[in-house]
Amino acid sequence: MAELLRGGQFLVKETNCEDVFTPEDFTEEQQMMKEAVMEFNDREIIPHKARFEAKDYALTEEVMRKAGELGFLGVAVPEEFGGLGMGFVSTMLTCDYISSGTGSFSTAFGAHTGIGTMPITLYGTQEQKEKYVPKLATGEWFGAYCLTEPGAGSDANSGKTTAELSGDGKSYKINGQKMWISNAGFCRLMIVFARIENDKNITGFIVEYDKDNPNGITMGEEEHKLGIRASSTRQVFFNDTVVSADNMLAGRGEGFKIAMNALNVGRIKLAAACLDSQRRVITHAVKYATERRQFKTPIADFGAIKVKLAEMTTDAYVGESASYRAAKDIEDRIALRVAAGNTHQEAELKGVEEYAIECSILKVAVSEDIQNCADEGIQIFGGMGFSEETPMESAWRDARIARIYEGTNEINRMLSVGMLIKKAMKGHVDLLGPATKVQEELMGIPSFETPDYSELFSEEKHMIEKLKKTFLMVAGAALQKYGADMEKHQQLLIAAADILIEIYMAESAILRTEKNAKRSGEASQSVQIAMSKLYLYHAVDKIEEKGKESIISFAEGDEQRMLLTGLKRFTKYVNYPDIVDLRNEIAEKVKAENKYCF
Repeated sequence: MAELLRGGQFLVKETNCEDVFTPEDFTEEQQMMKEAVMEFNDREIIPHKARFEAKDYALTEEVMRKAGELGFLGVAVPEEFGGLGMGFVSTMLTCDYISSGTGSFSTAFGAHTGIGTMPITLYGTQEQKEKYVPKLATGEWFGAYCLTEPGAGSDANSGKTTAELSGDGKSYKINGQKMWISNAGFCRLMIVFARIENDKNITGFIVEYDKDNPNGITMGEEEHKLGIRASSTRQVFFNDTVVSADNMLAGRGEGFKIAMNALNVGRIKLAAACLDSQRRVITHAVKYATERRQFKTPIADFGAIKVKLAEMTTDAYVGESASYRAAKDIEDRIALRVAAGNTHQEAELKGVEEYAIECSILKVAVSEDIQNCADEGIQIFGGMGFSEETPMESAWRDARIARIYEGTNEINRMLSVGMLIKKAMKGHVDLLGPATKVQEELMGIPSFETPDYSELFSEEKHMIEKLKKTFLMVAGAALQKYGADMEKHQQLLIAAADILIEIYMAESAILRTEKNAKRSGEASQSVQIAMSKLYLYHAVDKIEEKGKESIISFAEGDEQRMLLTGLKRFTKYVNYPDIVDLRNEIAEKVKAENKYCF
């Protein structure tokens, strides 16, 4: 059996293409689930787009109930609690294909199935799970997640909401204010975080909400937002809200851990939720560009439009590749832990936590890709793209929130590098050994032999290897200089994160394409090969830019010169790809198919 890499080890160990999971590997059961979800989206969500945009919150609730009746809200929930008990890849797939009709439903679905339900399935007692999870899995009840406060956003542990134990020790009184609470308008259950006395860390509670018996809970008016307009978003106020002590989640002071681990799952699911939105935007753009004629020519035939179609399509393909690669790694890690005797609860918790770095990488990369995709979609539509009559302006508005929630992209960039360093310190990822080898290589004389690059992706895989050396060189030198103070240098961390992100995304696409070329023949993957090469070309450019920015910021004199020379060596192609030809090939394929077709 192939070795299952730990989270972050992709940076220091080679991955064989046979060992990655791709969308082409979906099982028959997963294909059936995909078709069922797509059919639901096409029937229940997309035809009512105008009502969602008109802030029809009741429609969001109604469609959520229908999703619950069909089992879509319980895909990840174990069968014993009324769910389908399907694996992590299937939960990603469901999130992917149900989320593209409108960001309003996507947000409601993601908040309920992820951070609204998962804290109980992952941290709840048997009694808590039996009482609440079946209601959430079927859509009888909807969940909300109350973490953010006016003074506590990215610094989630700084919340001021309090929980005071009663004299008899049987209940807590919660007082405080939460804001930006998704599903607040129709939820029956909230995961609420509050601080007990002067505890260092917050504590999680399961709080029921009944409009007829509000128990000190009041709601603000619906927030009027740039996008996700029919997603219910309100402030929630707690005034002596009484909660049974039995409804504490995990232990006292465990809330911060619950919040962070729930967000790990939320991050990778958010990446999934952006994928089919990209596919649909691309399809709308291609169809419009093929029909729209200027100067007696379809605009899809112009080079300026081909660039956009090719880059949009490439980003979507790469995002898919990386998202499902990570999803299967998580699923396999969960299975390993179950086989080792862990409960499902422990296995899922640790399985996702293991790949927290990849979850942050995907959250950042795919949320930025959908925004770029929708932006270029508007541009292809021209003036029409700015109109509410076309699908582009709502796609653009809905995409904007993805870079903010589940932790801002700035926070996730810093987290990805910070978590990698912590893993190295724990001995889970050996960064020191490979970084030392890179330093030795820099001091040595480079080889001037021309490598044999005759096999598919041989130069690209060598380039990925060199890009990994770039990260180790830059991060290693910065760590030597700053040590534990590295976290204070946010611009440096963000630049290092961009290098890390591009490596993972580019490698994922190459591995997917190589795997499919081996089983179906290179000819069948011609356009996928073009997309993998095009993405890598851009990744190399970005890594060179971020590497240079980093080196100049912390090194000087001989050290700076040596590091910049190494950067040049590690980001240099032997044979540069003709990106104009690559783009043309990709654009011609989507034009011929008149849709995103991969």
